[in-house]
Amino acid sequence: MSTTVAERIVEELERAGVRRAYGIPGDSLNGLTDALRTTEAIAWQHVRHEEAAAFAASAEAALTGELAVCVGSCGPGNLHLVNGLFDAHRSRVPVLAIAAHIPGAEIGSGYFQETHPEQLFRECSSFCEMVNTPDQLPRLLDVALRTAVEQRAVAVLVIPGELFLQACPKRRAGAPIRRVPRVVRPADDELARAADTLNGSERVTILAGAGVQGAHDEVVELARALRAPIVHALRGKEFIEYDNPYDVGMTGLLGFSSGYRAIEKCDTLLMLGTDFPYQQFYPSKATIVQVDIRGEQIGRRCPVDVPLVGDVGDTVRALLPLITGGRDPEHLEASLAHYRKARRRLDELADNDRNRTPIHPQYLTRLISEKASDDAVFIPDVGSPVVWAARYLTMNGRRRLIGSFTHGSMANAVSQAIGAQSAFPGRQVIALAGDGGLAMLLGELLTITQNRLPVKIVVFDNSSLNFVEVEMKAAGFVNYGTDLENPDFARLAEAVGIHGRRVERPDDLPSAIDDLLAHDGPALLDVTTARQELSIPPTVTAAQAKGFTLYTLRTVLSGRGDEIIDLAETNVFRRLFD
Repeated sequence: MSTTVAERIVEELERAGVRRAYGIPGDSLNGLTDALRTTEAIAWQHVRHEEAAAFAASAEAALTGELAVCVGSCGPGNLHLVNGLFDAHRSRVPVLAIAAHIPGAEIGSGYFQETHPEQLFRECSSFCEMVNTPDQLPRLLDVALRTAVEQRAVAVLVIPGELFLQACPKRRAGAPIRRVPRVVRPADDELARAADTLNGSERVTILAGAGVQGAHDEVVELARALRAPIVHALRGKEFIEYDNPYDVGMTGLLGFSSGYRAIEKCDTLLMLGTDFPYQQFYPSKATIVQVDIRGEQIGRRCPVDVPLVGDVGDTVRALLPLITGGRDPEHLEASLAHYRKARRRLDELADNDRNRTPIHPQYLTRLISEKASDDAVFIPDVGSPVVWAARYLTMNGRRRLIGSFTHGSMANAVSQAIGAQSAFPGRQVIALAGDGGLAMLLGELLTITQNRLPVKIVVFDNSSLNFVEVEMKAAGFVNYGTDLENPDFARLAEAVGIHGRRVERPDDLPSAIDDLLAHDGPALLDVTTARQELSIPPTVTAAQAKGFTLYTLRTVLSGRGDEIIDLAETNVFRRLFD
């Protein structure tokens, strides 16, 4: 019997190392899901919402570095993939999305569930094409797979449902499509130019992003040679923070004052594999040297004096022999001293607070970090959980920290935990869920139960869209529209077969976290955290100070002065009278 289009897709995915496909069945997908049913090589990972399928694939690809797959039926089915695919594409992880389409003969007629997916997915992919005939499939599938793995991007194939069952022409198989190892570094002249700039600088600071993955030791050695403090962006935290005597914390809106100061005081900033987006946190007068494997990214955030195109590890290894010593360590020592002071102040906020309620989210996050396994995967929801994760989770080279850090979508934590746990069933996966984010894709609790995934969920339950409220305060607005009337998430979890527990007092928290992490199966811990906890950025602008003052005046005048008292009690009074 001849091989169908669907069978050919499954064969090629298996050769490319794919082990799972996330999605929801639909009639336009029947041919593909039936082909998956008859193979043991690729598991069908059923979800309750296609957005979660794309997020799950994004997480799997981020953790494994290999291709992950999600699928959606025609019209609304594949349209639901869009948000998760934006996250995967902007996070630069390899994902293939198969978007089923309405019958080919009906395209353009306004048919039931008709959309134009070949147009809809263009902005969140590097390759997006429609397969109109079976003859196209073998080659377009190869191009899609190659694009996803080599560009570390999303590729989308749009396929009318009837094509899955049609005979697929034979095509000689090439090598399995996997990312090809390579060495990528700048030309010798460019390296020499960069070395001259660095050797002529007295106060070098390194800003490390996600591109330092796999180059930890080389970057630390470069910092030693340059006597340079290392500041990390959020996506660089898991790869460079640990075993690093030159670490001075993070910069940006979620960062520390020490990271901000180390950059502001430098005369040369060496950017390694980072696309850190906030222009206001770059130095105002320093020389900029930027290393990025994507040349088109260089200079996107600030003017760059010495551009270097290459892999961070390959580039630093070639650069190190050109760096001369003898630099005054004053800049490094001052930066490290400032970091120790900033770190101490942050740690002082992560305490039990004499069992007073509500619980400080810093204390909750610190305990999770202390009690989690050495190779735990942490996935915070966008919003305040990301702030506390950035400041209080400790990395060690084996732990991972992933999330929607570039796209910035809510509801990522639990959905990405599904992909992480599916790929690593024996590993501890902890979703740090906001109450708003959890509620947004609440049905994925059923996915966790149905697929028997032992995900651990910690809910930061502050009954609000907390980070939105902080942004409103900084801009001078009275908080409005941010209240959340939440259920008891622990009892809700129990109702769908997940072990649940609720904690309202700090003294009960250590044992509750122990219970959560020790449970053999999925578990949810609902923790009532302080709504008025402020996450202060490393530097406060005049506009933010003015906005916060305006917020307090407007709030009092609107008859809600109790909020200001609660805010002061949470952030000021408790500290003054301890």
